[in-house]
Amino acid sequence: MSKRISAKHKIDRRLGVNLWGVSKSPVVARNYAPGQHGANKKKPTDYGIQLLAKQKLKGYYGNLTEKQFRRVFQKASRMKGDTSQNIIGLLERRLDAVVYRMKFAATMFAARQLISHCHIKVNGRVVNIASYLVSPGDLIEVREKSKGNTVILEATQLADRELPTYMDVDLKALKGTFTNIPKLEDVPYPVVMEPNIVIEYYSR
Repeated sequence: MSKRISAKHKIDRRLGVNLWGVSKSPVVARNYAPGQHGANKKKPTDYGIQLLAKQKLKGYYGNLTEKQFRRVFQKASRMKGDTSQNIIGLLERRLDAVVYRMKFAATMFAARQLISHCHIKVNGRVVNIASYLVSPGDLIEVREKSKGNTVILEATQLADRELPTYMDVDLKALKGTFTNIPKLEDVPYPVVMEPNIVIEYYSR
């Protein structure tokens, strides 16, 4: 097992949820917390509930660092409208999230790697920054030289994820358009995400 996959499974076990909705998640077989006393669940405090909400959202997007995630919250707070919806919109606009949603990568971690290795183009230009924010109307595609990449081709065939409504994707051509910024209810999360509770965490 690679360090990357191992780390992903550790996130699932630590949070006690099948964060990405995959059948190989250890939570499927052991739906209790890790450790000797994992089965002894205590009633969570308000802080514990807020922390879990933050860790789920932060972990889902490739286990962002605290600095990265706080920056997303601060930017969302300065934007007009509902801050919780703004957080989701900013996270879903990240290039690694878009590549993952378009099924060019099997995991958020793999999407980040494809981007850093210069396999992805945005509006005809190679972009190697995973946190790059895509805008509505942007064309995202796999580089011509990378279209035979086995990892990418296998990802497009995965049946455990459907393409979201806010993207228009041609899997055969390995390209797609980010059509609009989604709201929380538009995003196909396999677990319940609570950005409103994340706001409470940072507002303490």
